[in-house]
Amino acid sequence: MKLSRLIHGVLAVALAGVLAAVLSLTSAEPARADQTSLRAADPSVIRVGSTYVAVRSTGDGVAVRQAPSTAQLATAPDRRVWTNPGNLPEVWAPEIVLEGGRYHIYFAAGAGASRRMYAISSTSPDGGYTAATKVALPDDKWAIDGVLFTFNGQRWFVWSGWAGDTNVEQNIYVARMSSPTTATGARHIISQPREGWERVVGNPYINEAPQPIRDPNGQLHIVYSANGSWSEQYCLADLRLRAGGDPTYVWDWYKSNGCLFGSNRATMMPGWDPTLHVNGPGHHSFVLLNGDIGTSPPAGPTFPMMFHAVPKGTPYSWENRYWYTGTFCWWGNTTYSRAHVPGPNTDTGWGLKFFE
Repeated sequence: MKLSRLIHGVLAVALAGVLAAVLSLTSAEPARADQTSLRAADPSVIRVGSTYVAVRSTGDGVAVRQAPSTAQLATAPDRRVWTNPGNLPEVWAPEIVLEGGRYHIYFAAGAGASRRMYAISSTSPDGGYTAATKVALPDDKWAIDGVLFTFNGQRWFVWSGWAGDTNVEQNIYVARMSSPTTATGARHIISQPREGWERVVGNPYINEAPQPIRDPNGQLHIVYSANGSWSEQYCLADLRLRAGGDPTYVWDWYKSNGCLFGSNRATMMPGWDPTLHVNGPGHHSFVLLNGDIGTSPPAGPTFPMMFHAVPKGTPYSWENRYWYTGTFCWWGNTTYSRAHVPGPNTDTGWGLKFFE
């Protein structure tokens, strides 16, 4: 009898300990988002070997920093690689890729409707860059956030721009490229901010910061930022090119039915949750090897990415944005739907999940 009571007592204590541990886990605050110490916007980061290379605007120039991890980029030395000798106004959102043995940095500059894309290049990430060259894009209209990529053996350029000469809305365009700085043929619109969830904040309405990536099926995605960057409604959404689709044909692209990474539940795609620790996450970077979508990660684990956001509890403003390190993974069997346009109303394939 005494032995029985002893056994029951031990079991009760053990069960109580397990229950307490479970309760502490379920009531614990989720892990904080990985905010870096760098108060800045628009991260562009690639991995070259075991080194992470980041580029950012200094307002009137371009700076590069290198580190052995994405988390250490914020405290790495900032090396100014382009000093803007021509005094181009308002240097915005540089993007870096490594192609053909050269580092290419693309950035937007110019005042008002004169804003265009420019490029510099070097064989070294942190020095020796050429003078800035204007990227020769079709129609020569206002353009920002452009980046070069290769898909199915063809160079492409994707960017955010205006249809005309007035600031009504920012669309996503693609064009074939004959060289890293020269387009061939027309520009092709692939997205406009026409869905209700991407028109919460406007004047103008925004599709910008497009980032290409290839999914495990080999299909092309352009993940972009929607809603105004001056608002906590800023978020990431996805464009997925249908299997075998033509990147220049707008109806071969299927748009996510809401934000895939955002801080407001009302604008999230069904099945996707809003952020816990940041407001207005956007203008991300996938941190690909050499910036090459041919090295896009497979299905399964999570992979690093970076984005900018404002910590929850802090007034949302451009000045309060920080670089964050986060992760993403591919999410299978994801259906995007649409109506009243040419082609099938639904398309199922890989989507993406993003994590703070």
